[in-house]
Amino acid sequence: MTARPRVLFVTDLAYRARGRRYCDEDIFLTSRLRDEFDLALCNPLDAARLMDGFDAVVVRNSGPVLHYRTEYDAFRERAAALGTLVYNPLSGRGDMAGKQYLLDLTAAGYPVIPTVDRAEDLGRLPGTGEYAVKPKAGADSIGLSFLPADRLPGLAFGDVLVQPRVDFRYEVSFYYVDDAFQYALYAPDPGRRWVLEPYEPTGADLRFARRFIEWNTLDHGIQRVDACRTADGELLLVELEDLNPYLSLDLVADRTRDALVTAVTASLHRFLDAPSPV
Repeated sequence: MTARPRVLFVTDLAYRARGRRYCDEDIFLTSRLRDEFDLALCNPLDAARLMDGFDAVVVRNSGPVLHYRTEYDAFRERAAALGTLVYNPLSGRGDMAGKQYLLDLTAAGYPVIPTVDRAEDLGRLPGTGEYAVKPKAGADSIGLSFLPADRLPGLAFGDVLVQPRVDFRYEVSFYYVDDAFQYALYAPDPGRRWVLEPYEPTGADLRFARRFIEWNTLDHGIQRVDACRTADGELLLVELEDLNPYLSLDLVADRTRDALVTAVTASLHRFLDAPSPV
């Protein structure tokens, strides 16, 4: 591609997230990406209408799609109809496709918090004092509740997931561009999820995270693997964010932030230059 690629950057600059300022992150990213791409920003509600005429659409901090499900579905349908390149590609198997992956990974024996969605499967969960109940289409802890075991049989199964409430030491997130690890951050206080500090992963930590990156099979894109460290030292997957993962760039060193921008820029160029699928 000889001309500068035209990129529609989808973000909701007004979205208020608990403990995070989405707008700052996307203002920074676009200020750097414009060195390589012709950029236009738009709200996710306008993406389907405006995407025609761009070489690619980059979906970044656009907020939980459950707030605009109809518009998001229309965006996906129009992108497929036009053959528009969407970054991350819409073939993601993680949060992009809902929470089904937690059930699939549980069934496949991956190190994930055990998850069920049927009353008859409750016996497969380890016994604990409380259970986490969350909507299958949830995000940002929206709709999350904790219930004792005797309240579970009365749930309206089908639209919710049930997991044991895990006694964990801390949560840790691993950030990837394509299949390349970038950095890790963790929340040393379990009660303050978004008060993060740099984390130096071990080889075992990175092998854990890579299993989920490989499982997701995305050739291009930004992903975040969220995990918790249990009381006995085991890592368990909490979430595989492959739609619009917040990157907490304000909490990393300048060189780490610069390396992330370089990686995303190179990834976008590879994505734009890749042969179109037949």
